[in-house]
Amino acid sequence: MTPRRSPRPQLPAPKPNGFVLLEALIALLIFALAVLGLVGLQASMTRASSSAKYRADAAYLASDLVGLMWTDSRNLALYDAGACAGHPPCQRWRERVSERLPTGVGQALVSKTEPGQVTVKVTWKAPSDDQHQFETTTAINPNPALP
Repeated sequence: MTPRRSPRPQLPAPKPNGFVLLEALIALLIFALAVLGLVGLQASMTRASSSAKYRADAAYLASDLVGLMWTDSRNLALYDAGACAGHPPCQRWRERVSERLPTGVGQALVSKTEPGQVTVKVTWKAPSDDQHQFETTTAINPNPALP
């Protein structure tokens, strides 16, 4: 017969002292800060993407007006800021600017001193942002081939 061993004495269960709870709270805090950082980064990227889209739209619209003026070069004076409202192609262009850009305003300034020199300005203000402006200057020579 084999001698019988006495059972091991059982150690008392450790008393919770809050260390595990403290570790869990710190891990939760780190995770929450990481999530907040990602949300902030996403908001910043959305704002930058919108800003880039508005700048691209403004450049496109200014180029569009220059193209209109090239094809209608005999009526160049009608594209000036004061006369634009009475010229349908110019007025339609202004309407497109206000549709595509937030609080968008477009105007062309035809030089009185330099023949054919035109400056196109497009301004807009995105929500919770400063006012922005795109400006381009070009020379448009009358096209004698057009009627």
